[in-house]
Amino acid sequence: MERYKAHLVAKGFTQQEGLDFTKTISPVAKMTTVKTLLAISALPPGFHSKGKNIVCKLNKSLYGLRQASRQWYSKFSSTILKCGFKQSRSDYSLFNKKFNQSFTALLVYVDDILIASNDIQAVEELKVFLDQEFKLKDLGNLKFFLGLKVARSDKGISLCQRKYALDVLKDAGMTGCKPSKVPMEQNLKLSKYHGELLPDPGIHRRLVGRLIYLTITRPDITYPVNKLSQFLSKPRKPHLDAAYKVLQYIKGSPGQGILLSSTSDLHLKAFTDADWASCVDTRRSTTGYCILLGSSLISWKSKKQSTVSRSSVEAEYRAMAVTMCEMTWMLALLKDLEMCHPKPAMLFCDNQAAIYIGENPVFHERTKHIEIDCHLVRGKVEDKVIRLFFTPTHSQLANLLTKALSGQQLKVLLAKMNIVNIHSPDCHLEGAYQNYDSDQKARQQKKKEVQ
Repeated sequence: MERYKAHLVAKGFTQQEGLDFTKTISPVAKMTTVKTLLAISALPPGFHSKGKNIVCKLNKSLYGLRQASRQWYSKFSSTILKCGFKQSRSDYSLFNKKFNQSFTALLVYVDDILIASNDIQAVEELKVFLDQEFKLKDLGNLKFFLGLKVARSDKGISLCQRKYALDVLKDAGMTGCKPSKVPMEQNLKLSKYHGELLPDPGIHRRLVGRLIYLTITRPDITYPVNKLSQFLSKPRKPHLDAAYKVLQYIKGSPGQGILLSSTSDLHLKAFTDADWASCVDTRRSTTGYCILLGSSLISWKSKKQSTVSRSSVEAEYRAMAVTMCEMTWMLALLKDLEMCHPKPAMLFCDNQAAIYIGENPVFHERTKHIEIDCHLVRGKVEDKVIRLFFTPTHSQLANLLTKALSGQQLKVLLAKMNIVNIHSPDCHLEGAYQNYDSDQKARQQKKKEVQ
């Protein structure tokens, strides 16, 4: 069978759904889980054997079958469970194993595998086991994962998508454009009815699709990309112009990304905000939140609310409920990663009335139509899972996820989020280039020799 395996895979196109196979979708790890695992790995005690993390890659033995990824996941998960690992209920792509003081976490994204542990011997044994079962290849220190560039330093782990950002600029023909200080002009109102229709909507759709993936490490462009993604069905010229504005902003800082601090604590805190009735077409509000593990930003979102809110308080409270759900999931994920979180998580909001509703046990006419959200948040407050705090608007980190800000406001909030650009000469992270780009080190050395 080994001899003809590739030939059999090549015949995968003859299979019929419902006859030869049923499901094709394979579970993949959430990007928040990836960032959380890396954030924890940046903290001591962690994997201290010369900074090594392990990435394994599946040989392409199943590629070609329509259900290849699902069959691979089914085979891999059943095998790894026999090895003593437990599957996380928070993210089915996460597996963990604890024995005495040894803890190992394994994260699967289709055929890419990330292993983190505080026990080098356990990792070596796992590598041997996986190699015997699947003939995997050890790619050594973690440098790239799903297009994310990983850089280590004494300050922590930095994640960025510089190469991907430069590719987006190149494909859009914007490598020579003038950089911008902001990704979107303030007070810009985009509508699905105003402006000339694009003759080729595919240009806008492809560009926005690529920008969406760039938001994995770029919270600064999350809001404008969210707005642009609302006009994919019939994009117009103002929408494409706004997309090019985002590219101009990226041109000024293609290497910008998040820093997962090595000196952070493990206290979960979140900032939530809403821009009331911001959509000019539907008058729905925009929800924005960001969640930090200590000082490490691990989750954020900007999204238009599903219903119209009758007041700014209602919009803020709905945003609070969405943020609380994400925090609850995050707490469960930390528990699966054997991270103790004894204190209540902190939720910051800049609306006093919304905080009062979350802590007040009395319903009245103004809140009965949002009673489900009220019960949702208040239940977590009463159980002391979260605590609500007021934060002034100028300190609200989620502001950049609900509206377009000035260049100075954006710069201040990004600094508070630990957003850095290690390619910038103004970056003072010691050792930030350690194990980052061997080619760049060679270029620097050559430049010194020339000088």
